[in-house]
Amino acid sequence: MRAWVRKQKKSGRKVALVPTMGYLHDGHLSLVKAALERADVVVASIYVNPTQFAAHEDFDVYPRNPDDDRAMLKAAGAHAVFEPESLYVAGKGYSIVPGAGEGSNVVGRETQHPDSHETYVTVERLQKPLCGGSRPHFFRGVCTVVTKLFHICEPDVAVFGRKDYQQWRVISRMVRDLDFAVEVVGMPICREADGLAMS
Repeated sequence: MRAWVRKQKKSGRKVALVPTMGYLHDGHLSLVKAALERADVVVASIYVNPTQFAAHEDFDVYPRNPDDDRAMLKAAGAHAVFEPESLYVAGKGYSIVPGAGEGSNVVGRETQHPDSHETYVTVERLQKPLCGGSRPHFFRGVCTVVTKLFHICEPDVAVFGRKDYQQWRVISRMVRDLDFAVEVVGMPICREADGLAMS
């Protein structure tokens, strides 16, 4: 992915990233549209991030529909889809410990292998209230995976929905504090006909 993005940039193209966990809806596609208005090339990622889930949460049953997601992203105009198998080292040789799978990176059931992933990113104060109060692990996982996506995809712009308002603010602070050369854009909430936020 990094080599492809660098080729685009070498050709003078501005690159936008739309990070998702898949199972897309019109709200996600509106982010792709917003990214297309701000950049020449749009990369959308699909990755269900285990480190933002706790052991009692729904990582194992989180809805996934990659074939439909890819088709929707293509129709929406995304130029590339980044769909990593894993973004976390879980054992020797930078591969998942046999039999462990991505579930071994869920908070509370991490592998204890000595070579497993152990570096995380936190935004100390902003991540604590609201959602962070009931899910103290959540923003550590979000910030870590977004940092990884930024390092791999090297976007000029990253587009997020403001439905997850605290997440958008936490990521914006992380980008400011760690001097990422990424413009973070927060887009308005897309709603269902009855007014409920698309989720």
